[in-house]
Amino acid sequence: MSAIHFNLIKTCSTSGARLGSLTTPHGRIDTPIFMPVGTQATVKAMTPEELVQAGAQIILANTYHLYMRPGHELVARLGGLHRFMHWQGPILTDSGGFQVFSLGELRKITEEGVKFQSHLDGSYHFISPETSIAIQEALGSDIMMCFDECPPYPADYAYVAKSMEMTTRWALRCKNAKKGKDQALFGIVQGGMVPELRERSALALQEIGFDGYALGGVSVGEEKKLMHEVMNFSAPFFPMDKPRYVMGIGAPEDLIEGINAGFDMFDCVMPTRNARNGMVFTSFGRLNIKGARYAEDSLPIDPECDCYVCRNYSRAYLRHLFRSGEILASRLNTWHNLHYYLSLMESARKAIAEDRFAGFRKNFYEKRSGIDGTL
Repeated sequence: MSAIHFNLIKTCSTSGARLGSLTTPHGRIDTPIFMPVGTQATVKAMTPEELVQAGAQIILANTYHLYMRPGHELVARLGGLHRFMHWQGPILTDSGGFQVFSLGELRKITEEGVKFQSHLDGSYHFISPETSIAIQEALGSDIMMCFDECPPYPADYAYVAKSMEMTTRWALRCKNAKKGKDQALFGIVQGGMVPELRERSALALQEIGFDGYALGGVSVGEEKKLMHEVMNFSAPFFPMDKPRYVMGIGAPEDLIEGINAGFDMFDCVMPTRNARNGMVFTSFGRLNIKGARYAEDSLPIDPECDCYVCRNYSRAYLRHLFRSGEILASRLNTWHNLHYYLSLMESARKAIAEDRFAGFRKNFYEKRSGIDGTL
């Protein structure tokens, strides 16, 4: 029996958009949903209580980083990731594959796994599919991810096909290595930008059988149009009755297109990273709070937003905090950005429930301006 249960409530009549609920050992998640990224057992600048207030239902933590520091065995001794970071809701752990492969010359891939040098001290380590599962089991996440190879972009057909086939073999090893029954395991569909390879990958993973399926290998340098095309042609290869997750996409328009294609779960560091750099998201586009034009602006970041930040602070004050290098600038900008993302998901769910997602999507684009952060 699966550790999670996915209930597909409704599919929009004019698009692939889906409304669902995902029940986990640590609570229920309404989908479509955005997962704030807590790479090192913390969503930067936010307490768990503030995440709840912002609307977070599930967060993501990273296997590679927690393996490197403080170590998965220490986390396990201290009661698991939920207790360690004081987060009561569901947690999904990335397998660490993307982070390992992003090390470039610091790693070597073989059929057995990946040997790599630590980005912290240069020490050598080895992670295999079995190791990745063992680490994630020690962390105690609700949803674990299979260890996969994320091919670079661009890459030739032969390389992507070979990589995809190894990812499938690794997925089977991950499933065989999984010991407990209280954690779910998702397979990751690879295949680059090639429809035929994506289909082969998805079907092979379904033959193995997983609790959910993720689309990996997107947002790796390809242009937006191609990213959206991959989501659209890949979604039909995914089973209807399992949660569908697109890994690592994060611009608001990418989330809207992912929902439109038929995906349920998303994650990205974009809202938190951009917040720390003074970029905030609004219903009308991106706003660069560093701009001199906001020095005496008494308006909130977004007059249509009801988050804690917009209810209490002006653009002028937020600009002052950022320009002064105050820690509070990162905290408040992050709070607003996460609230925006999570509210966008809530609004999308309501639109799907009322079978008006096409109109919601159209209105989303019509309202946006200054998309390049020029406001």
